[in-house]
Amino acid sequence: MSETLLVPLLPLRDIVVFPHMVVPLFVGREKSIAALDEAVNKEKDILLTAQVNPKTNDPREEDIYKIGTLASIIQLLRLPDGTVKVLVEGKKRGEIKQYIPNENFFLVEVDAVPEETPPGVWKKPSANII
Repeated sequence: MSETLLVPLLPLRDIVVFPHMVVPLFVGREKSIAALDEAVNKEKDILLTAQVNPKTNDPREEDIYKIGTLASIIQLLRLPDGTVKVLVEGKKRGEIKQYIPNENFFLVEVDAVPEETPPGVWKKPSANII
């Protein structure tokens, strides 16, 4: 059974963030900055999801892929030109279940997608084995 979370969404134009990646992002759109502010102020994760077409300036629900990465915000820095530089760390994959009406930013219900280890891939044991 997966957990359902209510988190802000940050559509990404030209990058895909995977779990365990630490990535700096430069954010300039007002809705995206509002989503970051919500995540920081409420100490929530944020869903990072790629846009179908990176040239779309004002994406709608159908312009955003359904699977993304739940991430935590490590650092947020406001730059003099109005943009925001944010350092994020991908934690786990998430799937958008539904969009919640919100004027300031995208707010979504997300189910965390459990990590699966493909057959034949070595997985680190959870305990020290001697």
